[in-house]
Amino acid sequence: MQIDANAVCQLLPWPALIDALEDIFIRQVGAPVRHHHTVRVPGEPDATLLLMPAWLEGEYLGVKQVNVFPGNNARSLPGLTSHYTLSCGKSGRPLAQLDGNEITARRTAAASAMASRYLSREDTRTMLMVGAGRMGQRLIPAHMSVRPIDKVLVWDRAEASAQALVNQLKEKGVDAEVCLYDQLRSAASDVDLISCATMATTPLIQGQWLKPGTHLDLVGSFTPDMREADNDVMTRGNIFVDTRAGALSETGDLISPIKDGVISEDHILAEFSELCSGRHSGRSALDDPEQSITVFKSVGDSREDLAAAILAYQRNLQQNR
Repeated sequence: MQIDANAVCQLLPWPALIDALEDIFIRQVGAPVRHHHTVRVPGEPDATLLLMPAWLEGEYLGVKQVNVFPGNNARSLPGLTSHYTLSCGKSGRPLAQLDGNEITARRTAAASAMASRYLSREDTRTMLMVGAGRMGQRLIPAHMSVRPIDKVLVWDRAEASAQALVNQLKEKGVDAEVCLYDQLRSAASDVDLISCATMATTPLIQGQWLKPGTHLDLVGSFTPDMREADNDVMTRGNIFVDTRAGALSETGDLISPIKDGVISEDHILAEFSELCSGRHSGRSALDDPEQSITVFKSVGDSREDLAAAILAYQRNLQQNR
C-alpha cells in the first residue's frame, strides 16, 4: 500500500493525530536511538543516511529512512527525501509505505500542539509564528486545533515568505498579518504563544521580551550549533521537552545554556512520557500557573513517526472498506 503526501495530510487530522501521539507515549515502545551513517558520493559532498526504527511488540514495526544529499542543490533537487515503511509486528509483512516528509512535518506540528495542551494557558488567543516555511504552515493550524487562537502574526527573515503564508491563512478565514522584520520584539512581547521553526544559529527570541504567562514552542534547533532562544529564555522559563535524551544531545537551545552554566539538566521539568501519563500535570502544576512562562523544546522521536504511520494506515483501511 502506497500512501502519498496528499493522502497523509487527509488521513492525519490534527485532533486524531494529537490523540495518537498522547497514546504512544504511555505505551511500551521499542525506540532505539536513530542511526546516522555517512554515504560517499563520488565528486560531491558526502550524503547522510538516517534510520529511525520503532515498534509495538506483536502489533506494528516501522522505520523511517531519511536521505540527506547536499549535492542535490546543484541539480535543483530537494536535498532531503524520506519514506516510512510500516510492517506487521507479528509476521514482519510490509503493510504500507508512506511519504516520510509529510509524516515528519505533521507529527512534529502535532507534538507541539500536544505540548501546548499541557503548557499554554487555556485562554491563549494570540500567536506569533516565527518562520514561514514548511513547518510554519503546519504549526499554525495544529496550535489552533487545541487553543482558541483568533489572531496570528507571521515573522520571517524574508518578508515575502511571511506575506505568502499570511495570504494562505486569510484564504482559510484566519485573522493573520505580517510581523515586519524589525517588529519581532514588540510582537513577541505581546502574544500569548510563540512558535519558532527556523534554521537559526543565533537566538531570535530573547527572554527579556516575554510577558508573564507566555508559552514558547521551539521546533527549529536540531543540532548543537543551532539556537532559536537565548539563555534568558531558559532561565526565566519552565522547560519541558519531548524526550530528555534527544533534547540534551541534539539541540543548542539546551546544550549551550547548560555549557554556559546558566541552567543544568535538572531544569527540564518533564518529558512527554511524564506529561502524557499524568506524572507531571504541566502548567497547572507550576507554582503560579497564570504568570509562569513555559518553554517546550522538541527534537523529534521515532515513536511519533510510528504513531502517525499507524493512524494513517488504519484510517486508510477504514476508508477503503
